[in-house]
Amino acid sequence: MNSEIKNFSAERKAKRFVILASIFIPVAVTALYFLPKPGHVPASLRPVLNNLPSFNAIVNGTTAVVLVAAFIAIRRKNITLHRRLMTSALVLSVLFLLSYITYHFTMQHTSHGGEGTIKTVYLTVLLTHILCSIIIVPLVLISYTRALAQRFDRHRKIARITLPIWIYVAVTGVIVYLMISPYYSHNP
Repeated sequence: MNSEIKNFSAERKAKRFVILASIFIPVAVTALYFLPKPGHVPASLRPVLNNLPSFNAIVNGTTAVVLVAAFIAIRRKNITLHRRLMTSALVLSVLFLLSYITYHFTMQHTSHGGEGTIKTVYLTVLLTHILCSIIIVPLVLISYTRALAQRFDRHRKIARITLPIWIYVAVTGVIVYLMISPYYSHNP
């Protein structure tokens, strides 16, 4: 009985965290586009900041590879490897988010300069990437917390939805970067 109360309390805390993070992260990222940028970025920081978009693409690409490896691991019933890979994917996603926020908090917004079909393709990929990145936050957190709580029946149900969307977000993150990278202006 006592362990059931602890589990219920832990699930309520996890649910509260998932809800707050699922609201806070998209709102914070959206706010970056409306907040004023600092007037001056120290010259010593510019090279680092200018390289964050390519770093983010590398992190996204790595996340996609790790997710596929985690899927293969669980299909082979290697639970320990699966757990380690999924934790790595979560850490990579947090690293990406921190880097993304740092870049967009300090640097001016970059617009795609293409025209016609290429711009339509870019905007379509970008829009689906953004929508899926909003959806993926609660899905990842719910999947992860269910696994931590050893609620594997419930974990599997949501993980089947989470994994393909998470891979899509990671891969389209790389595609968006590749399509917009020619339009970044790097101030030395």
